Amino acid sequence: MKKTSTSGRRFVICVNNDGYVASLEKRKIYLSLPDPAATKHGQIRIIDESGEDYLYPKSFFVPISLPQPARKAVLTAA
Repeated sequence: MKKTSTSGRRFVICVNNDGYVASLEKRKIYLSLPDPAATKHGQIRIIDESGEDYLYPKSFFVPISLPQPARKAVLTAA
Protein backbone atom coordinates (compact mmCIF):
# COMPACT_ATOMS: atom_id res chain seq x y z
CA MET A 1 0.00 0.00 0.00
CA LYS A 2 1.40 3.36 -1.01
CA LYS A 3 1.05 6.41 1.24
CA THR A 4 -0.64 9.32 -0.51
CA SER A 5 -1.95 12.70 0.51
CA THR A 6 -5.68 13.34 0.83
CA SER A 7 -5.61 16.10 -1.81
CA GLY A 8 -6.24 15.04 -5.37
CA ARG A 9 -8.61 12.24 -4.45
CA ARG A 10 -11.51 11.84 -6.87
CA PHE A 11 -14.43 9.56 -7.49
CA VAL A 12 -14.63 7.11 -10.37
CA ILE A 13 -17.14 4.48 -11.50
CA CYS A 14 -15.97 0.99 -12.36
CA VAL A 15 -17.06 0.02 -15.88
CA ASN A 16 -14.97 -3.15 -16.24
CA ASN A 17 -13.74 -5.69 -13.69
CA ASP A 18 -12.33 -8.40 -15.96
CA GLY A 19 -9.79 -10.37 -13.95
CA TYR A 20 -10.67 -8.55 -10.72
CA VAL A 21 -14.21 -9.73 -9.88
CA ALA A 22 -13.36 -10.21 -6.19
CA SER A 23 -11.82 -6.74 -5.90
CA LEU A 24 -14.04 -4.54 -8.07
CA GLU A 25 -17.78 -4.28 -8.73
CA LYS A 26 -19.08 -2.87 -12.00
CA ARG A 27 -21.15 0.32 -11.66
CA LYS A 28 -19.81 0.99 -8.16
CA ILE A 29 -18.27 4.31 -7.10
CA TYR A 30 -14.67 4.08 -5.91
CA LEU A 31 -12.24 6.60 -4.52
CA SER A 32 -9.06 7.04 -6.54
CA LEU A 33 -5.85 8.37 -5.08
CA PRO A 34 -3.28 10.45 -6.93
CA ASP A 35 -0.34 8.44 -8.24
CA PRO A 36 1.54 10.16 -11.08
CA ALA A 37 3.85 7.16 -11.62
CA ALA A 38 0.87 4.84 -12.09
CA THR A 39 -0.80 7.29 -14.50
CA LYS A 40 2.30 7.21 -16.72
CA HIS A 41 1.77 3.45 -17.06
CA GLY A 42 -1.97 3.61 -17.79
CA GLN A 43 -2.97 2.63 -14.28
CA ILE A 44 -5.00 4.20 -11.50
CA ARG A 45 -4.75 3.74 -7.72
CA ILE A 46 -8.14 2.68 -6.29
CA ILE A 47 -9.37 1.88 -2.79
CA ASP A 48 -11.05 -1.42 -3.65
CA GLU A 49 -13.34 -3.90 -1.88
CA SER A 50 -10.54 -4.91 0.50
CA GLY A 51 -10.37 -1.34 1.82
CA GLU A 52 -6.76 -1.06 0.64
CA ASP A 53 -5.43 0.83 -2.37
CA TYR A 54 -4.15 -1.06 -5.40
CA LEU A 55 -3.33 -0.32 -9.01
CA TYR A 56 -5.81 -1.19 -11.76
CA PRO A 57 -6.04 -0.39 -15.47
CA LYS A 58 -7.19 3.21 -15.88
CA SER A 59 -9.54 2.10 -18.68
CA PHE A 60 -11.63 0.19 -16.11
CA PHE A 61 -12.90 3.48 -14.62
CA VAL A 62 -14.69 6.67 -15.62
CA PRO A 63 -14.15 9.80 -13.50
CA ILE A 64 -17.28 11.44 -12.08
CA SER A 65 -18.15 14.65 -10.26
CA LEU A 66 -20.47 14.53 -7.28
CA PRO A 67 -22.32 17.45 -5.72
CA GLN A 68 -20.83 18.36 -2.33
CA PRO A 69 -23.65 16.74 -0.25
CA ALA A 70 -23.30 13.47 -2.20
CA ARG A 71 -19.50 13.59 -1.96
CA LYS A 72 -19.70 14.03 1.80
CA ALA A 73 -22.24 11.19 2.13
CA VAL A 74 -20.10 8.79 0.08
CA LEU A 75 -16.96 9.62 2.06
CA THR A 76 -18.82 9.21 5.35
CA ALA A 77 -20.20 5.83 4.28
CA ALA A 78 -16.74 4.57 3.31
